[in-house]
Parts: sequence; C-alpha cells; structure tokens
Amino acid sequence: MNIDWAALGQVFGVSLTVTVGMVGVFTLGIVGTSRKAAPEQGGTAAVPSGAVGGGSALARTGAYACFAVCAAVVAYGIYLIVA
Repeated sequence: MNIDWAALGQVFGVSLTVTVGMVGVFTLGIVGTSRKAAPEQGGTAAVPSGAVGGGSALARTGAYACFAVCAAVVAYGIYLIVA
C-alpha cells in the first residue's frame, strides 16, 4: 500500500480552510440577522413588540447572501460526492 502524502495534505488543507471559512461566513449571517438598530440619543434600542429582531435592510440582505453562499457550498459538496 502506497499513500500519496502530498495529496492527503492537500485534501486536509483545503477541507480545513473551507470549513473555517464557512463557519466564518455563517457567523456573519447570524450576526447580520441579529443586529439591532442603533439607539437614538438618550434612548434605548428596543424592538417593537410586533417586529422581528434584525437590523437594517442592508444587514439582512448581507446575512441572506451569507446563508446563500453556505447553501451553495453545501450543494456543491453534495454534487462532488454524488458525481
């Protein structure tokens, strides 16, 4: 049995990099959906009772883009396994 250590090292490096990167992107998505609006001077940043938590539309859009990137990477990984 002959092990190609260079190929094994490449697989390890790529999988570690992609895993850490995807955790970071998913974390950005979570942070983007949990941002609260900045308080006005002397006020507090309270969310109205009927509102869903989250920040500005730009932050939510960025968060949804992060989640879309995560879903695309997972779908590509499944495609590589199946193909």
